[in-house]
Amino acid sequence: MQRTRLNSLVAVTGDRLELLFSNPWRRISLSIISLLLGFFMGSAIVTTAGQNAVWDITAAALLFIAAELINLLVYRRRQKKETPQRRRSLYLDALNLFKIGLTYNLFLEAFKLGS
Repeated sequence: MQRTRLNSLVAVTGDRLELLFSNPWRRISLSIISLLLGFFMGSAIVTTAGQNAVWDITAAALLFIAAELINLLVYRRRQKKETPQRRRSLYLDALNLFKIGLTYNLFLEAFKLGS
């Protein structure tokens, strides 16, 4: 890829965010925010799709595909040159916790409908 100003700006911004959230407390707070945001989005998607009974199957299929793509990104095999002590990327952790919050809310909504 060419080294343009936009590519440089995106790379520098990503590095600065990684440095900002290298503090464990900040990383934990971002993780909790991602989890709760996923929980909230799950509730919003279910209630919005549930108002019209037409979108239930489509919303479920889209959420399933999104969860599987996130799983593919997060849990794929690492390169051999990577050391086992190295932490995952901040973005992958936040995305994975968003998916966990979304899935947890979908289970809770299913239990509410089942009772």
